[in-house]
Amino acid sequence: MSLPLPFTRRHLLGAAAALPAAWACPVLASEPKVVTVAHGLVNPWGLAFLPDGRMLVTERPGRMRLVTPEGKLGPPLPGLPGVVAEGQGGLLDVVLDPRFASNRLVYWSYSEAGEGSDNGTAVARARLDGEPGAERLAEVQVIFRQLPKVAGRLHFGSRLVFGTDGRLFVTLGDRFSRKDDAQLLDNHLGKIVRIEADGRVPADNPLVGRAGARPEIWSWGHRNVQAAAIHPATGELWITEHGPQGGDELNRVLPGRNHGWPEITHGRNYVTGTRIGEGTERADVVPPVTHWVPTSIAPSGMAFLTSDRYPGWKGSLFIGALRGQTLVRIALANHSVVKQERLLQTLNERIRDVRQGPDGLLYLLTDNADGRILRLLP
Repeated sequence: MSLPLPFTRRHLLGAAAALPAAWACPVLASEPKVVTVAHGLVNPWGLAFLPDGRMLVTERPGRMRLVTPEGKLGPPLPGLPGVVAEGQGGLLDVVLDPRFASNRLVYWSYSEAGEGSDNGTAVARARLDGEPGAERLAEVQVIFRQLPKVAGRLHFGSRLVFGTDGRLFVTLGDRFSRKDDAQLLDNHLGKIVRIEADGRVPADNPLVGRAGARPEIWSWGHRNVQAAAIHPATGELWITEHGPQGGDELNRVLPGRNHGWPEITHGRNYVTGTRIGEGTERADVVPPVTHWVPTSIAPSGMAFLTSDRYPGWKGSLFIGALRGQTLVRIALANHSVVKQERLLQTLNERIRDVRQGPDGLLYLLTDNADGRILRLLP
C-alpha cells in the first residue's frame, strides 16, 4: 500500500502532517488470545522449531537454549563461540538445516570480534549433538564473515533463511557509519548474500564473474534488514528493513537488484528531518512493496501464514515491530498490499521475531530483559 501522493509530497517538504485517518491501520474487534509459553529469556532474538516440538532460542548476550513446548528453559548449550554483545550486536538469528532430521545441523548469526574494536556479522553452523536434555553444539564451523569488519555497535542485520533450493540467505546491515558502502559491490555492507549450506558461493549467483563485485551478493542498497521470509507461493525472498527517521520498507527481493539505500529512500535524517539521498524513486532501484512514514515502526521478524488456524488470515504476512510494539498483518494480492492492520497494540512489548509453529499457530519473541515466547490462539 502506498501513501496518497499529496501526503508524500507534504512529507518530502518537511511538513509534520499526521497520517490521514482513512489510511490508519484498524485494530480487529476480536484479536488473537496471547498465551505466554515461556519467560525469563534475556533479549531473545531468534526462534526455530525442532521436529520434536522443542524450540531453539537465541539470547543476544550470547546464549542459545532449548525450550520445551511447556515452556521449560534448558541450560545454555555448550560449544557456542563468543560474541560481541554490545549495542545491537550479540547472538542473533537461528535456523535449522532443511535436512535437520538427518544431519542435525543448526545455523546462527552473530557479531564476531575482529582486530582492535572492529567487529562484524558472521554465520556459523554446528551439529546439535547429545541426548535430549543434554545436548551440545559440536563441530562448530564459521561459514561466512561480513567484510570488512567495522568499529561500531549498530546495524548488524541479520536474519537467516533457507531458500527452496537449499541455499542460505544472510541479511547484512550497513553498520550505520558506512551507509555509502551499501551501493558498492566490493564489500558486504548493506547487502543480502546467498551462500551454499557450507559457505561456498553458488555458481548461479547474479554477480558471479562480475569484475570488482563480491560473488556472494544477491542484492544491495539495504540499510538494516531484520526480517526475512520465503514467499510460500513464489519461493521469492521477502524482507523488511529499518529506515532512519521513517522509511521502513517491505521489499520483494530479486537477484542482482539495487534497493536504493542511501541514495533512494523515503527516510529522513534523525533530528533534523532533512532529506537523505536524491529522492524516493529511480529507474534502476526496486521500489518497496510498502513503506512506513513519517514514523518508523522498526520491523523485526516476519512470517507468511500458510495454515488455516486463523479464519480469513491464510496467506497474510505478519511482521513484528520493535519501536511500534505491535504485530502488523498485511494482506497481499499480486505482490501489492490490499490491507494492513496493527494487532496487539496493548501488548506494550517490542516484538523481535515472528514464526509459524508446527501446529500452524503464530509464535512471537519479545525483546526485553525478561523476554517471552508468546503463542497466539485464534
